[in-house]
Amino acid sequence: MLEILYEDNHIIAVNKSNSDIVQADKTGDRSLEDEVKAYIKAKYNKPGDVFLGVPHRIDRPVSGVVLFARTSKALIRLNKMFQEHDEQIKKIYWAIVGNLPPEDNMTLTHYLIRDSEKNKSYAYEKEKKGSKKAVLEYKLMGRSQRYYLLEVKLCTGRHHQIRCQLAKVGMPIKGDLKYGFPRSNENGGIGLHARSISFTHPVTQKPVTIIAKPPKNDNLWKEFGI
Repeated sequence: MLEILYEDNHIIAVNKSNSDIVQADKTGDRSLEDEVKAYIKAKYNKPGDVFLGVPHRIDRPVSGVVLFARTSKALIRLNKMFQEHDEQIKKIYWAIVGNLPPEDNMTLTHYLIRDSEKNKSYAYEKEKKGSKKAVLEYKLMGRSQRYYLLEVKLCTGRHHQIRCQLAKVGMPIKGDLKYGFPRSNENGGIGLHARSISFTHPVTQKPVTIIAKPPKNDNLWKEFGI
C-alpha cells in the first residue's frame, strides 16, 4: 500500500519502503513509479498513460521521501533545482551507525569517484581526476545500547554520498554490507531514511516541507523513541 505524504496537481510524494525500487531496473521488479502511476490512474479515472516524472531517486535499501512530478512543467523546474543543488532544495536524512561518531557535530568534505561496474563510490581526502566534491553535515541525535542515530543534511547530491562518506570516517550505516557494516539487516534494507525534503514549489513558488516517518516494521528506530 502506498503511503502518500503530499499531493497536488503538479507533484506527489510518497514514503518509500526499503524494499522498493524507484524506477524499473534489470531485476524486473515492479517499481514505485509504476505504483504511483496506477494510483493516479485509478483515483482520477485517467484514460491512457499517466505522466509521471522522476526528478530524484533514493537507493533501493533506503526508506523515506520520494518526490514525483505530475506535470512536465513541474518536472523541468524540479530537475533544474536538483541538478543545481541550490538553496531551494534541502534534504535531511536519518542514519543509524554502529560506531561512535568522532564528534557530535561535523561537516564532512570528500572527493568521490563512482565505479559504475561495482555500483559503488569511493571517497578521498583530496581531489582526484574524475572526482566530485561531496559535502554533508551531521549531528548526533541519540544513542541506544549498541547504535547511534545521526541527522544528516546533504549539501551536495552524489552517488551513495551518505553511505560512502560516513563509512570513510569509520561509521558505516547499519546493514550496509557494501560500505563495510559487518552484518545485513533482516529486512534487506539499511539504516538510512530520507526524513524530509524542503523546497520551493515548482509552480506556486510557495515553500513546501514533506516529512516521512521511519519504517514501522523496523524496531531499531523505536529504540530511539521515533
